[in-house]
Parts: sequence; structure tokens; C-alpha cells
Amino acid sequence: MDSVREEKVEEVIREYDSSRDSLISILQDVQSEYRYLPESILKLVARKLGLPLIQVYGVATFFKAFSLKPRGKHLLSVCLGTACHVRGAPAVLDEVERKLCIGPGETSEDMQFTLETVNCLGACALGPIMVMDGEYHGQMVPGKVQGTINRCKKSPRGGKK
Repeated sequence: MDSVREEKVEEVIREYDSSRDSLISILQDVQSEYRYLPESILKLVARKLGLPLIQVYGVATFFKAFSLKPRGKHLLSVCLGTACHVRGAPAVLDEVERKLCIGPGETSEDMQFTLETVNCLGACALGPIMVMDGEYHGQMVPGKVQGTINRCKKSPRGGKK
């Protein structure tokens, strides 16, 4: 791990007073910086907090919000819950896969998009639902996928990296 990355992680840990109870918050902040949790960072966090690596790894793998693989700049989720499914979500997912040339759980080669599927987003009346960087797009149909992706490419993700 380079010294700049190590310094940034140590800064995040200090912000939480090196508290073991803040492990989840520390991992969230680190992931928001790097878009995933590399093994070297998990080892550093474990060492700095005086926790067994298996405990840090266990937290990082338990919560779906964490990723041990690099994620794209933009996170795209397609709901495949029952209401969305019966309204055409599989066709929407197929179109996203075709447009981005990736499958669920994968990241595009240019590191711009990561595709995930979810079982429910709690907005069943608007289904099928696609979420791009936290923004819900309801009544999605395959014909609207490209436009949604294009709008996302034009605007940075909430001002973040």
C-alpha cells in the first residue's frame, strides 16, 4: 500500500478516535474514498484498531454495502423483486447488461459502472425500478435504459470521485 493511501486510512481511523466500536463507520468512509476495500486496507484497519483480521474481514463481507472488489464510479441496481419482475425487470436487466457489457456483480472495464441486482427496493408501485447512484428511476423499460446511462455519464456522482 502506498504511503498516501495509508495516511488517508489512518486519518479516517483518527476521526473515530481509533474506536473499535466505529469499525463499520471507518470501513464506510474508507470505501467511499476508494470505492472498495482492498485487502491491504483491511489489514491496516485491523492493525490500527487492534482487532483480529478475521473480525474486520467478517464485517466487510457480512454487509452487502461493502465490496472487496473495485467498484465503478457509478452504481446501478436493478430490482428483481416480485412486483418488478412481473412488470418486466428481467428485460430491463438484459438491456443494462447488453449496453454495459457486464453482468450482475461485475464492473465495466473502464471502471465507470458496477451492476447489481436486488430483491426489493420498497417502491413496488413504481416497478420496474432501476437505481443509479441512489436516484430511483421508476417504470423502467428497456428503451429508457440508454438515456438513463447517458445522463449518468454526463454528471459526476454527487460530486464524489
